[in-house]
Amino acid sequence: MSIESDVVRIFDTTLRDGEQSPGATLHTHEKIEIAKQLARLNVDVIEAGFPAASPGDLEAVAAIARTVGTPDGPIIAGLARANRDDISKAWEAVRHAAKPRIHTFIATSDIHLQYKLRMTREEVVATTREMVAFAKQFCDDVEFSPEDAGRSDPRFLYEVLAAAVEAGATTLNIPDTVGYTVPEEFGALIAGIIENTPGLKPKVERGEVIISVHTHNDLGLAVANALAGVKAGARQVECTINGIGERAGNCSLEEVVMALYVRRDYFNLRTNIVTQEIYRTSDMVSRYTGIVVQPNKAIVGANAFAHEAGIHQDGMLKHKRTYEIMDAATVGVPESRLVLGKHSGRHAFRVRLEQLGFHLNKEQLNEAFRRFKELADKKKYVTDADIMALVGDQLYQPKETWQLVRVQVLAGNSNIPTATVTLRDEEGREQTATAIGTGPVDACYRAIREIVRVPNNLLEYSVQSVTEGIDAVGDVTVRIRGGEGSERVNPQTGSRSSVYIGRGVDTDIIVASAKAYVQALNKLLAAQSDAQAEVVIKAEETTA
Repeated sequence: MSIESDVVRIFDTTLRDGEQSPGATLHTHEKIEIAKQLARLNVDVIEAGFPAASPGDLEAVAAIARTVGTPDGPIIAGLARANRDDISKAWEAVRHAAKPRIHTFIATSDIHLQYKLRMTREEVVATTREMVAFAKQFCDDVEFSPEDAGRSDPRFLYEVLAAAVEAGATTLNIPDTVGYTVPEEFGALIAGIIENTPGLKPKVERGEVIISVHTHNDLGLAVANALAGVKAGARQVECTINGIGERAGNCSLEEVVMALYVRRDYFNLRTNIVTQEIYRTSDMVSRYTGIVVQPNKAIVGANAFAHEAGIHQDGMLKHKRTYEIMDAATVGVPESRLVLGKHSGRHAFRVRLEQLGFHLNKEQLNEAFRRFKELADKKKYVTDADIMALVGDQLYQPKETWQLVRVQVLAGNSNIPTATVTLRDEEGREQTATAIGTGPVDACYRAIREIVRVPNNLLEYSVQSVTEGIDAVGDVTVRIRGGEGSERVNPQTGSRSSVYIGRGVDTDIIVASAKAYVQALNKLLAAQSDAQAEVVIKAEETTA
């Protein structure tokens, strides 16, 4: 399992840790599409989920293992707590992959031992040895993580990790689970582990055991900590696309990869990532999860390669390197601006889509071209950002229990805001409702609720323009909380979340708002349907 000493392995946990972001629940078909894109990005490992969390999670991991876990594809990992049931379920899911991995963990910090596990240190060491050996019976590739290592006694860590290696662990992952450490401290922790864990250093030098890092962003230091760990000898980084994840998120894949790429003179290390696929992957994850990428986000934010200040523009015109340390094209950000309008033909539109990274089938292309023509009639010209938002809005949708057919509103300072909305259900039946509200969006949402009739509370409503100008495309994001029976349980913390995100894009803000709300409701309804299916499965298992 050894790798070149100058290669940092990229372990993507978007589909496991990233999905634990509130409201970011993904369905199996969405997970598979993201996994396929992660394979194109050429990540080394995909942590596809937590199979013991639910029957649905197990099947999703198995589906990814069957679909993406090909001999020339990435390693497919499943997470498991350090117990036999979790590990058995993880193996049941990942065994379909050509290169399967079981990733098991147990907490090692005193606060976790006392309040969560209620175990002694001796019991943790014994459990580590026993469960890693149990996982090794199924799978040669076993990863072990001492949860909350950042707040653990280093001397105890050395003892636990030595037990894991003796039992057969091939990757030792060191998590800063709550984002507590600072770079110098975390780097010293990694160096100390390599130097002081009995028998570990020779195995690391020979590439028989890989040291990994898993950092969280609670203090905004996840990427800095991960790079400090790499500098100290770690050769795997666990990260997520766009840095999504629990609380403040995880180490951002695109940031750590491009830091190693741009500063190879400092690190003398490389990754296997196809950097040109970074932006495309970021956009897909954002659309599927509904989590917007902040404009000033490093590498993939809308402003990452934008220059407005006169001094910066002058420098850029004279030499790009005056204000850019990397080319936008290196990460897949479109640089050229092919102006498309209502007179453009299908061929030009298709070519531009492919340049932007969208590969549509004939049916998808026809629908995208129809929507493009409708947009072009409303605008003088259509920008790349318009096209990406338009096509993304078409492709990245949950199962449509309800589909928006039409919206009509009456508003103004002398009118009572009134909205008439028509929705179509899965059988093709249309329902129309009219409602009044404090404003046109409120009236529109009241009419939608009258049709859908599923309990929910609107937590957040935000609007941003995708492009500049008065004819800009509007991008609306909403967050809703579902009622009873819509909760998703976090298997690690036991916390529950029933928050769902919807996004809508249109030149008409009211229409975009309606699209976003209907998408969020469709996600809520899909979650309720999944929860009901799990209840039936458990009932059948109990009966059997």
